[in-house]
Amino acid sequence: QVQLVESGGDLVQTGGSLTLSCVASGRTTSNLVMGWFRQVSGKEREFVAAITPSGSSTYYGDTVEGRFTISRDNAWNTVYLQLDNLQPEDTGVYYCAGDRALASMTLGTSPVDFWGKGTLVTVSS
Repeated sequence: QVQLVESGGDLVQTGGSLTLSCVASGRTTSNLVMGWFRQVSGKEREFVAAITPSGSSTYYGDTVEGRFTISRDNAWNTVYLQLDNLQPEDTGVYYCAGDRALASMTLGTSPVDFWGKGTLVTVSS
């Protein structure tokens, strides 16, 4: 079993930046695809970004491509999400996720294996 704990959520102004972190425990995540999702109140959870186990490939949702950057440090079992040029529509709870299959995150082909409890990002206009 993997436990994921997010941190770094905060209140920022439009155009600002944040770095979210996700620390895994329980077992190594170096063989898992790791990713981030977000959920705005009243809407479905949305795919934000994913990174392959080696970190060699990254994937982004259309609404964040070019503004957000996902990275990982397998030595520390940590995944990061750099959020730049934040907009009010980026407000939401950001969840860290882990899965054996990339398609589970990017295409929703099956339920994601592991979830964190989320961290709140609020962007003021």
